[in-house]
Amino acid sequence: MPVPALLVLLFCLRGRAGLSPHFLQQPEDLVVVLGEEARLPCALGTYSGLVQWTKDGLALGGERDLPGWSRYWISGNAASGQHDLHIRPVELEDQASYECQATQAGLRSRPAQLHVLVPPEAPHVLGGPSVSLVAGVPANLTCQSRGDARPTPELLWFRDGVRLDGTTSYQTLLKKGTTESVESILSLTPSSHDDGATLVCRARSQALPAGRDTAITLSLQYSPVVTLSAEPQTVQEGEKVAFLCQARAQPPVTGYRWAKGGSPVLGARGPMLEVVADASFLTAPVSCEVSNAVGSTNRSTALDVQFGPILLAKPEPMSVDLGEDASFSCAWRGNPLPRVTWTRRGVAQVLGYGPTLRLPSVGPEDAGDYVCRAEPGLSGHGGGAAEARLTVNAPPVVTALHSAPAFLWGPARLQCLVFASPAPEAVVWSLDEGFLEKGSRGRFLVETFPAPEGRVGQGPGLISVLHISATQESDFSRGFNCSARNRLGEGSTWISLGRRASFSKQKNLVRIPGSSHGSSLQGPEEEETGSNEDQGPIMHMDSSDLVLDEEGALETKDPTNGYYKVRGVSVSLNLGKTPGGDLFLPPASPLGPLGTPPFCDFNSHLGIPPPCRLYRAQAGYLTTPHSRAFASYIKPTSFGPPDLAPRTPPFPYAAFPTPSHPRLQTHV
Repeated sequence: MPVPALLVLLFCLRGRAGLSPHFLQQPEDLVVVLGEEARLPCALGTYSGLVQWTKDGLALGGERDLPGWSRYWISGNAASGQHDLHIRPVELEDQASYECQATQAGLRSRPAQLHVLVPPEAPHVLGGPSVSLVAGVPANLTCQSRGDARPTPELLWFRDGVRLDGTTSYQTLLKKGTTESVESILSLTPSSHDDGATLVCRARSQALPAGRDTAITLSLQYSPVVTLSAEPQTVQEGEKVAFLCQARAQPPVTGYRWAKGGSPVLGARGPMLEVVADASFLTAPVSCEVSNAVGSTNRSTALDVQFGPILLAKPEPMSVDLGEDASFSCAWRGNPLPRVTWTRRGVAQVLGYGPTLRLPSVGPEDAGDYVCRAEPGLSGHGGGAAEARLTVNAPPVVTALHSAPAFLWGPARLQCLVFASPAPEAVVWSLDEGFLEKGSRGRFLVETFPAPEGRVGQGPGLISVLHISATQESDFSRGFNCSARNRLGEGSTWISLGRRASFSKQKNLVRIPGSSHGSSLQGPEEEETGSNEDQGPIMHMDSSDLVLDEEGALETKDPTNGYYKVRGVSVSLNLGKTPGGDLFLPPASPLGPLGTPPFCDFNSHLGIPPPCRLYRAQAGYLTTPHSRAFASYIKPTSFGPPDLAPRTPPFPYAAFPTPSHPRLQTHV
């Protein structure tokens, strides 16, 4: 065969091979929702023979309307090779494997799996549509989805369109392996604010992406929700305040109870309480407790009570050594916070502010009373002051007190004033004979007495008195040292004894009334008149001891230099008149010889010979001279504390007069 003929034959054979039947389109796996329509495509080329569909290997038939399968049919133009399988509505039994076959050409398409989806039904919430819960008590809400939903649905919880967390899901399977039900449990602890809230349980799957919802409403039982208010909230002490206790509860409120600072307010039962505010309401809040069948709720509030300062702690007295630091503290309570000032008594200057006053390196001038003061509040109530004393411990301060001049050979007294803190261990007088702290030695006697209060904070005071029974010439020329010591040091002062002028030699007759004696003092004139009136004894007085009173009468000076308190006497220098009144001496001593006229002659003490006779007009005459008529004293065992004259200025300018002593013995 020639070569061209062979090529033509091969071309013809190739052309006939291209016209053989074949699939232009084969069915593919399909997912369809139950009740919807399913379409499986199938297209053949160069094939005009019988085409049929099989379901799980079972032939459905070759006719287009597929008799016996009411929901099945084949569509498309058979001449063009289109043979699509339709199923409507799809049921669960339609889920199978499908093939398109060209039986005469021996062609079979690949299998196509039809999946039927079953949408979930609306879920069911146990206890719905209104679920009763107790506020504050943990609870579980259960949502169930039953039926043959395919695939297994997902259960979700929503509130106000927001998905809620905290859920747990469970599945219950049948023996065949299919799902019987699905449950979702939502755990929550509701509050009173959840009352009336709407929750949604949604079941969704691939068959129903939008899902199906079931809504429930929460019905909460809760203990009372309480709001406590006060009107007014800020109040002055003494004003009225009304407390209002508002509550909402399910079930309803059953009772109210009021308390202040934890203590019940007796008689208060309703939702309102009226009181009169005082400072205690600032720290003792008012509470209202409301109850119902579920429980009780307590709310409290404190008033802003404005009140004046109240003293909580007083400052304490202090005793510090010289040069050390001192501090005082006091505490006041008030609203608003009190303004506390510190001053020193008697001084207007403010030394500090606040609860504490510090005094660095104190000296004697810092001793005194310090005052912690708080002014009254806006209401005019409260406030006041508290004080404490600062005592500065220092060496003793010794000061000489005024001592009256003394006669030579007469009694004398010297005084010193001692202030010391701590109290002095000893007060000592320095004498020619040595030192004397207490008791007596020879002519000297030392006594110690408490002193009137001196400068505040200076410590206790003492007055040490040195008594001299009979002065000597050397006592007026030398000084006496009074010294005191304590643990911090020693203080001393020198005191000089002043000398009093001697009596003059001019005599005066002085009558001492009230004396009894065994001799008659009647003069010749008196004997003639027969007068037996006792005019009293006569004593010689120096005219220098006579002073003129405001009415012009002469009065005698005190010859004891103030050592004894005795009454003065009016003396007449006119011998033609009878002297009368009281002498500035106690009655004369009866120690003289019997019949000695009881009058005193001070000139014998001065070394002047006594006269032989003294006359007295209209009172007879004295015939017996007196060898000694000076009034001497008997030393007492105790002279007693010094007397303070009226309106005596305070130390250090105080002058202490001599103590009174009634005992005086006159030797004649």
